[in-house]
Amino acid sequence: MTESRARRLWKVLEPYHAITYFAPDTRKATDALGLRGGWMSYFACRAAPLGPVGPGLVTAVFYNFHPSMVARAIPDAWGFATPAQLLTARLEAVDSAVRRFPATGTPVRRAAELARQAAELAPTAGRPLGAANAALDWPDEPHLVLWQASTILRESRGDGHVAALVGAQLSPCQACVTISAAGGPSKEVFQLNRRWSDEEWAEAEEDLRVRGLLDADGVLTEAGRALRQQVEETTDRLAEQGWSAFGDSNAEELDRLVRPISGAIMAAGLVPADNPMAMRWDPADLPTATASADPGK
Repeated sequence: MTESRARRLWKVLEPYHAITYFAPDTRKATDALGLRGGWMSYFACRAAPLGPVGPGLVTAVFYNFHPSMVARAIPDAWGFATPAQLLTARLEAVDSAVRRFPATGTPVRRAAELARQAAELAPTAGRPLGAANAALDWPDEPHLVLWQASTILRESRGDGHVAALVGAQLSPCQACVTISAAGGPSKEVFQLNRRWSDEEWAEAEEDLRVRGLLDADGVLTEAGRALRQQVEETTDRLAEQGWSAFGDSNAEELDRLVRPISGAIMAAGLVPADNPMAMRWDPADLPTATASADPGK
């Protein structure tokens, strides 16, 4: 199956966005504010655009995390730092992390311009995380504009992905089970990062078997593969609204400008190859050891 424009650009932009999750700068910044642990840092920084919301809303919009995992971080995080403080902290952390590559120069300025245009076209109706991030003020520095645009685009897409999962009647745990069975991240990766127990995972598998989506060996049936493909195609189709308005030539230029930056991030191992976002890079897409990570060169 040919990779859609929406999926190709998600893969190109996601590593740049994901710096906020994997670079040590974010944890350092939230530790300084008094937050406790990496997961409190994650949930608070990602949820901060929504305001000081409760765990129920965060669980709902993030979708595939165990509710108890969210409840250990939210709302306690707001007692250490306000959402406004966390928005500042996450942007400062991204600034610190990106400057180590570095991401400077004319190509990044142009990439930032294009990414902002794309982000301002991204659909937000019915998409709470996309809308909340789109409502934030834009930073001044081009590499931060690029990051914020990447964040708006991925959260808008993610909201659409949740809608696709709900439409397919896949529960949060079943979403993890099916993408793992489709060749995505392993059960161990999902359990470490989403905290579904063995019993809950087994219960989700059994329900999928009853529905004829999973066989006795935990392999997707033909119907299961078709449903999982439907979810991914729906996600792409819902994201395509903005990319269609953005246009082919702009999309191709944005891809060309950002791919070396994201490739350097993946080659450096900053984002794990087996990551819970199910974002994979082909080794052929990664820069060689001698290639410059500076997109200005």
